[in-house]
Amino acid sequence: MIQGLVQLFLFQALGELLSKFALPFIPGPVLGLVLLLVFLVLRGRVPEHIDLVGSGILQHLGLLFIPASVGVVLYLPLLQANAWALSAALVLSVVATVAVTAGLLKLLSAKPPASVVAPPAEQASAPTSAPVAQPAATNPPGAQ
Repeated sequence: MIQGLVQLFLFQALGELLSKFALPFIPGPVLGLVLLLVFLVLRGRVPEHIDLVGSGILQHLGLLFIPASVGVVLYLPLLQANAWALSAALVLSVVATVAVTAGLLKLLSAKPPASVVAPPAEQASAPTSAPVAQPAATNPPGAQ
């Protein structure tokens, strides 16, 4: 268990160093998690000692929220004074997140138009040397 904990702390320390000297705009713990992910993907499996530590941390995940809750209670007057601004920021960020997610989903899942890609049956039956006939322009009745 100690070996797994030491490895997790090493990845966090590497992330902090990378954040300090190379990528200061990304938090160190995030970079540490990315490094851990790369390590696990390259290894192909989660080592037993890291799995043991991770399972132990997940069993007590609720305890990790206590410092955040204390911070909210400590700054409650400040939060109350800025309640409208915080509420507006939260609502706008949720709406923006949903809009960007929907736009990306629509963009990435868009199929090409049917006129661009013809089905294989039509391609095989169409003569290759004959010109394609264009429909004649017709005027509506009464128009000249």
